[in-house]
Amino acid sequence: MATRTIEERVSDLEEKMARLLDEKAGQQRPVPWWEQWFGAFKDNPDFDAAMLRGAEYRRSQPTAADEASDVRGTSLRRSAIL
Repeated sequence: MATRTIEERVSDLEEKMARLLDEKAGQQRPVPWWEQWFGAFKDNPDFDAAMLRGAEYRRSQPTAADEASDVRGTSLRRSAIL
């Protein structure tokens, strides 16, 4: 078995690296999953109805400001009674 010099080995590695870089440059980047789904529910009445119901539910939930006013109102009423 013939041993190769370091220069030959480096030369082979450089050729392989150049080939790999050329292959990679020619490839297109994969499309992210969220871009594959973008527009999947366009003009879908069921999806639109689900989004409306979700918005209605979120609007029906009390906010932090609502809860803070309830606490303040309760404490004020107690002080007025005492």
